[in-house]
Amino acid sequence: MSGSLWLKPPKEGDTLPAIPRPRREDAPKDTHAPKGPDTESAPDPGPTPDPGPAPDPLDELAERLDGFVAAAVHPDEVAALLESDGMTDDHIRLTYGRADSFALAEDLYARVERRHPAPQAPPAGPRFGGLANCLLRGLVFALPGLAYVLAAPLLAGEHGRYGLPGGTVPLLAGAVTGWVWNQALSHRAYTWLGLGDRPAAARALLTGAPPGALAGTGVALAVAAPGEIPAAVFAAGQALYLAAATVLLVLGRERALLGALVPLAGAVPAFRWDLPDPLRTGLLLASLTATTVLAVLVLRPGLRRSAAGRGGPPRAASLPYGLFGLGSGLLVLHAGVGTTPVSGAGAVVALTLSMGPAEWLLHRFRGESLARLRTLTTAREFRRAATGTLVLCLGSYLTVLTVLALVVTLLWPGAPRPALPHLLALLLVGTALWLGLLLQAFGAVLGAATVCLLAAAAQTALPAAGPAATGGAAAVLAVLTCVLLVRPTAHR
Repeated sequence: MSGSLWLKPPKEGDTLPAIPRPRREDAPKDTHAPKGPDTESAPDPGPTPDPGPAPDPLDELAERLDGFVAAAVHPDEVAALLESDGMTDDHIRLTYGRADSFALAEDLYARVERRHPAPQAPPAGPRFGGLANCLLRGLVFALPGLAYVLAAPLLAGEHGRYGLPGGTVPLLAGAVTGWVWNQALSHRAYTWLGLGDRPAAARALLTGAPPGALAGTGVALAVAAPGEIPAAVFAAGQALYLAAATVLLVLGRERALLGALVPLAGAVPAFRWDLPDPLRTGLLLASLTATTVLAVLVLRPGLRRSAAGRGGPPRAASLPYGLFGLGSGLLVLHAGVGTTPVSGAGAVVALTLSMGPAEWLLHRFRGESLARLRTLTTAREFRRAATGTLVLCLGSYLTVLTVLALVVTLLWPGAPRPALPHLLALLLVGTALWLGLLLQAFGAVLGAATVCLLAAAAQTALPAAGPAATGGAAAVLAVLTCVLLVRPTAHR
């Protein structure tokens, strides 16, 4: 799995319109100014007609903001516009006679009739075109698992630690390090892409991917026991692959990555027949070399001197995304090692394959929420619609995950029948992952990372509490999602 497995590319939001200001009329001339000797006195214009009552400034403001206020589904949207324009509470009290921006927004919302624009027509093309791309990403997430099948005889150690097979510790340590680093790196590169600067994104990947590969290699070598050197060498190749695959996935080269993974299909006969060690090694090196070369080729725009010339987003902003990668990665690992080796591997494969449909369902939730935002007239109606969409998308993902788990179990040689407790534990992990990804997509990544890290720490300290910790994490993430994402302002 690459570091961008848990990350969705950010979208550029709509900017709030600026409040048009009426032009100030020219100041009246001072009739009491001293007159020079050559100045002739103006004739008396006579009595000034009564101009009548002064216009209500609130009516003028409502007229100027009519289009935006009519499309708003809650007064808070209007208050956000007023505050973004720089209206202070003192100015609002003096000019409009209201206590603050929220009171003024409520009056404007009540004065203007709701007129929501019609939903935009769906783009031309097949309806499930996005689903095909997401399924492709899910496939390239899962195919690297065949590398472990090919390398299994080469990595077999005499003695394992912590109840795990020999060589497992350096492999897991290197993989987790790569997930954390590449998740944070992906966020930074996606931020550049969101700013429309692809060369700067390539430059960020070019600068960050090699240190990530070195970090994964160094951690694997540091924790390897004397008899686990082959596993540490494989972990070094794994770290290099994670860095290269992150580059290709962030820059949208999924099909190229799929082609580079084709040699790993040689692992399919290894399920039933013993392959020669040189053939296993050759297939692994061929796939790793192809992935690395492709990543180097697509990073050529990052070599330009003008790339990333601006300051760019702060690096600290990417830290919560790395922490979420750590927490979610540990939850997946616990799902794999908490059962028998065969069923555990099947659970990891099912979770990895499900990331493709999960990504598509995230897009569907976003699209359906925006459509409801344009058609519904009250915040209460939107909350009901958003909650229903959330339940439908989450239920669809869990259904897909269940089907994948059953299919993988049936196709995996020697795999036992799935037990109900193991299936329920897998669904709890899937729930926590999908809700965490959803919160991350809407910017609430710190809360999702904290919950996942606490659940992973509880499972590490007390393995018997695994289902309870994962279930608690899923429940907390569900509450956070319902509180944050059913508000109309979260989708603006």
